[in-house]
Amino acid sequence: MVEWLVAVVLGVIQGVLEWLPVSSEGAVSLGLTLLDAAPDNEAQFALFLHAGTGVAALVYYRDVLADVLRDVPSWRPANAFGRETAEISFFGIATAVSVVVGFSGYLVLEEIASAVAGGTFVAFIGALLVATGILMRTAETRAVARRELPTAVDAVLVGALQGLAVLPGISRSGTTVSALLLRGHDGPESLRLSFVLSIPAAFGAGLLVLLDEGLPSIDPGPAALALALAAVVGYLTVDALVRVVDRVAFWRVCVGFGALAVVGGGLLVL
Repeated sequence: MVEWLVAVVLGVIQGVLEWLPVSSEGAVSLGLTLLDAAPDNEAQFALFLHAGTGVAALVYYRDVLADVLRDVPSWRPANAFGRETAEISFFGIATAVSVVVGFSGYLVLEEIASAVAGGTFVAFIGALLVATGILMRTAETRAVARRELPTAVDAVLVGALQGLAVLPGISRSGTTVSALLLRGHDGPESLRLSFVLSIPAAFGAGLLVLLDEGLPSIDPGPAALALALAAVVGYLTVDALVRVVDRVAFWRVCVGFGALAVVGGGLLVL
């Protein structure tokens, strides 16, 4: 019964928090502690739960992915970041950088980053989002040039930040969305680029844990339930978030999520 309760709680937590600027890994650890679950299960649950939200993003953005794949035959190095192929290049380069940085971080920097990052890093990202929201509010009254297409700099920067999110306490969505906002992309575009990029990262992180630690030592029933809940709740949450961003000035969302991350990071520090 305890394993089924853990599966329900953590599946919902992962589905909701994966898209917010809060470390879902930290939330999973907190949930396991509150439920008095075995700490040895943390990595195994993370494997299944991230795969679930990866499925959610895959289904939600299936049309975007189809459009990107449709343009692959027209891709040429000389026009890699042209209007028709900029997103192909962005996702390809960012994913490659994520693999290199994430693999290196997983093998070499995990213990160091756990001590340096944690709640402090989450709170820092929250403060950055609050500041970004305030700047965006100020910019609403001025003619501010916005980027229409992702660039090579965007791809390398966002890919590196996503790779670092394999380490404990670092929010993938918080870091990548913040970087895209500060690079001049608007709110909906930043979310779209970040969430689509999360698809290979989610499955890649799961594969990395699987190769390193082996098959998860949890019963198939609760594991499947956690995976399904993470996927369903994740789909509903990302849909609700995108709808909010479409209807509400994104600076308000930015400030709200930033404040949440500051509070959450402070709790992790304590």
